Amino acid sequence: MRSENYVAFFTVSGFFIGLIFSAIKFDAIENIIFYTISITLFFYLFIHVILIFYLRETEKEITFFQKDDFEAVCNLQIADIKKRERKISSMLKSIHGDDLPKEGV
Repeated sequence: MRSENYVAFFTVSGFFIGLIFSAIKFDAIENIIFYTISITLFFYLFIHVILIFYLRETEKEITFFQKDDFEAVCNLQIADIKKRERKISSMLKSIHGDDLPKEGV
């Protein structure tokens, strides 16, 4: 999910939580508006701080793991295993002749 969706969700949640809290706690309209805006701003800033730390950690994870290098090493190892399988199969054919057991039996 995109980070903008989290910001929107927490901002709207903060607005309604602030509105409910202010309506229950205060009688003056100025206090209701002030505290609703304050609580909404708190939720807005809070989710931004959380997203900053989350995105910073995911960027570190990306830099530590180089996918291209990993795939290149894996492809070399797979090619090496296939080459060894062909050598072993040819050795077994030379030893046993053409009457090798079928695979999976």
